[in-house]
Amino acid sequence: MADAKGIVEIRIHGRGGQGAKSASQLIVEAAMDQGKQVQAFPEYGPERSGAPMVTYARISDKRITTYEPVLRPDIVMVIDPTLLEQVDVTNGMTGKSILIVNTNKKAAEIRNEAGFAGKTYAVDATGISIRKIGRNLPNTPMLGALIKVTGVISLESLIEKVEKMFLHKIGKEKTQANIDAIKEAYEKVA
Repeated sequence: MADAKGIVEIRIHGRGGQGAKSASQLIVEAAMDQGKQVQAFPEYGPERSGAPMVTYARISDKRITTYEPVLRPDIVMVIDPTLLEQVDVTNGMTGKSILIVNTNKKAAEIRNEAGFAGKTYAVDATGISIRKIGRNLPNTPMLGALIKVTGVISLESLIEKVEKMFLHKIGKEKTQANIDAIKEAYEKVA
């Protein structure tokens, strides 16, 4: 999965307020807990809720010395499926890249819509988050899908990080709801 430099590069597309930045932070902090070198940073267009935005994450066993945006992603995660019509989310992807989209459509439909011939996965993270969390917060279920199809970190490591980050902020019940959403997406991604 890592590129020639030994770095796994992830690009996350979402809209302001959907938790793309939080998702990238969770994934790199969980990787850091596993002894990896990490980097995560957002790139905003017009800074407002609902505006398209992108965030980047890098994970490596070695020191990361680049600070540029991820131009040749190994993994692209799309939190808001309407961005497929507005943004070229596949820009820079190769045949070895992985595309993961929050949608209730089949992966083959998304592959055709995006014009991407590589590995494509779909998970209804919105539906999962509404059922499990009680709100449309698809970022945490998307992480369950991401780690299932990539193995970039362990499920256990992500759950530990969610517990550490969320328990004191949102309480035990809502933290468990997020964990349940992650586990369901982990199982249902196809």
